[in-house]
Amino acid sequence: MNPDIFWFLPTSGDTRYLGESSSGRAPTMAYLGEIAVAADLRGYDGVLIPTGSGCLDPWVVAASVAPLTRRLKFLVALRTSLGGPSAAARATATLDAATGGRLLLNVVPGGDAAELAADGVFLSHDERYEAASEYLTIWRRLLAGETVDFEGRYHRVVGAQNFFPPAQSPHPPLYFGGSSPAAHALAAEHVDVYLSWGEPPQAVAQKIADVRARAAAHGRTVRFGVRLHVIVRETTDEAWAAADRLIRYLDDETIARTQARQAVMDSVGQQRMAALHQGRRDRLEVSPNLWAGVGLVRGGAGTALVGDPQIVAERLREYMEIGVDRFVLSGYPHLEEAVRFAELVFPLIPGKRAITESSRTYTGSPFDVRGLSAQAGPPEVSDRVTAKRP
Repeated sequence: MNPDIFWFLPTSGDTRYLGESSSGRAPTMAYLGEIAVAADLRGYDGVLIPTGSGCLDPWVVAASVAPLTRRLKFLVALRTSLGGPSAAARATATLDAATGGRLLLNVVPGGDAAELAADGVFLSHDERYEAASEYLTIWRRLLAGETVDFEGRYHRVVGAQNFFPPAQSPHPPLYFGGSSPAAHALAAEHVDVYLSWGEPPQAVAQKIADVRARAAAHGRTVRFGVRLHVIVRETTDEAWAAADRLIRYLDDETIARTQARQAVMDSVGQQRMAALHQGRRDRLEVSPNLWAGVGLVRGGAGTALVGDPQIVAERLREYMEIGVDRFVLSGYPHLEEAVRFAELVFPLIPGKRAITESSRTYTGSPFDVRGLSAQAGPPEVSDRVTAKRP
């Protein structure tokens, strides 16, 4: 199995240290463009563009950075609780055509009632998923070229049409993540790829089995992915030291305040993330090399794989063995970590090309490369570079 590997555009800002303001990087289009170009050049399959009141608009970001890239796909939020399916179908077709068929959609009914209320949405948890099912029914039919009459509890359209088709037929693939029974039911009926946040493999396997069985009842098949952070260094000791540095400025008050805020959310996935660490610093390795320190203060995906390249690649393979064929990854800061992960781990992942050259020595000097390469020779240089890897 050759998995798809996605990176992440931090549209709410980036940082070197969680909880420390002086290390922050603003989410300017220039910076997000740097990350997108870095991911494109290094062979990532796509980037996730997040959504939320604290993020830049994902559709505008995708339209802005896509022209800077050549093959990178853009996983953009389809907010089924905001706006109507007809307008969303037109936007989908337009952006998919503009990017040459590089658009993917991440279905987001919403998991924060307070944020939704600020946008004028007052549906309960399960009502949001019921409304999302109606929305996607209309949206999918429109992009398939149908004229749609539909009357449901939450959505009603008469004579709806989409006049300009998307580049991908019948529509860009739908991704989705959610851990509740209502979420699994939606995934089974409508989506192409089900994403889980980075829980231990056995927990993810249970979710996969449930969604797969539900989808089979609809005569459908679903693919599966995992959303994780990564902290990879040449040695495992260096990786764990980097994990410790990432949260070195977090104080107990900040952690408690963040955990209290997350506790009132009605997202089952968020509750499962919080249960992994329970706000405690002394129980952050929740599965071998799976570290929950990011979730102390970050909502959403809160776990990271920590280790040397071989260990991280092995942990990814463990997810692949239970049916995962795509990973949405991130790391702090996102620009540097995109490069680091590609250089260290891509050579160990099926279907990913090595980013660095092991057949010649580079020093950065225009006078040294020819002599060093001729002197050392490709086999010896290759052996020396490989030996440096843990």
